[in-house]
Amino acid sequence: MKKKVLIIGGGFGGCASAHILSKNKSLDVTLVEKNKYLGAGVRTLFYGGHPYTFGPRHFLTHNKKIFDYLNKHVPMRKCSEHQFITYVERDNKFYNYPLHENDIKQMPDKNIIKRELKKKKLFKIKSSKNLEEYWINSFGKTLYSKTIDLYNKKMWMVDDNKKIDTFNWSPKGATIKQGPRAAWDKAISAYPIKKNGYNDFFDKVFKTKTKVILNAKLSVSNLKAKKFKINGKSHKFDIVISTISPDFFHNYKLGELGFIGRDFHKIVFPTEHVFPKNIYFLYYANDEKFTRLVEYKKFTKHKSKTSLIGIEFPSKNGKYYPLPFKKEIKKAQKYLKAFPSWYFSIGRAGTYRYEVDIDDSIEQALEIENIIKNNKYKNAMPIEKWWKL
Repeated sequence: MKKKVLIIGGGFGGCASAHILSKNKSLDVTLVEKNKYLGAGVRTLFYGGHPYTFGPRHFLTHNKKIFDYLNKHVPMRKCSEHQFITYVERDNKFYNYPLHENDIKQMPDKNIIKRELKKKKLFKIKSSKNLEEYWINSFGKTLYSKTIDLYNKKMWMVDDNKKIDTFNWSPKGATIKQGPRAAWDKAISAYPIKKNGYNDFFDKVFKTKTKVILNAKLSVSNLKAKKFKINGKSHKFDIVISTISPDFFHNYKLGELGFIGRDFHKIVFPTEHVFPKNIYFLYYANDEKFTRLVEYKKFTKHKSKTSLIGIEFPSKNGKYYPLPFKKEIKKAQKYLKAFPSWYFSIGRAGTYRYEVDIDDSIEQALEIENIIKNNKYKNAMPIEKWWKL
């Protein structure tokens, strides 16, 4: 008899799971998505003829196997030339993001910064208790005050960076780069070739044996008994793969997990290009309400005499970024530990890990396939390398 699998969420983690598990003849797979389409915030939409996603969604990975998997479904174009810069109003200059040692040489207060950098001590960095201490101990008060302080306050919607008591989640690191940005420049960076972006990957799910339910309203009837309601109808499943926040399944009994959302604004400019060559992102480290801008045609290679710019504003609208607070992470861990072995929580929201991205979600789906195939249901969180408790 076939095992019934419920996949919750039709973003990358959910769709990758459906692609992979629907090939297993011993499984009967159902995917539920609350929206009217698959892809979530990674689905390509159009505005003024310009293709765009809800925020920049380029693909980054150090794992060639994952790149090859996605490239097979959606032909990808590598974009290793991409560059990010950040505007520092105090200096009225743009610098590399993350900072490079060449940026320091251009700063009006470079002598002060160099003196502060010389005082850096590794033991102080390691013993830091919050984000503010971490960055000040890493490269001094001057660089912290003009490149880190205000940006993180608006990013996480806090009035004091001392409230942020985890700080090793950023791939940008706390060092001034001397050469290539090791975390990114050595990774595979790519974007789909076709104008509709990743949409073919999502829509191919309809061509699998997966039963897809859009506009779905899901509720938990009895988690231990594996009983759920979908659009008011009762169902029982043997395996659950979820990409949504784990507190939902426990009726928020420990409290609702905190997330930061985004308000996304689109502007079409009457010029073919807005940003300088090879600049994909503009970050703003000051008291602006927005965090970053992206020029979409840099990714999509869309041809037009106008250009679409996306602007991101941190808000309480949506659950896009798990909060980097120890109390929230511990709460998430308690929720995850409470799940039975047949329940798998993947993706950024599902694992409550900020650093989980597209490539990780695909890799988690592949790992779940291996666990199911070999009947190795060890615990509620089988893909442990993404969250060490």
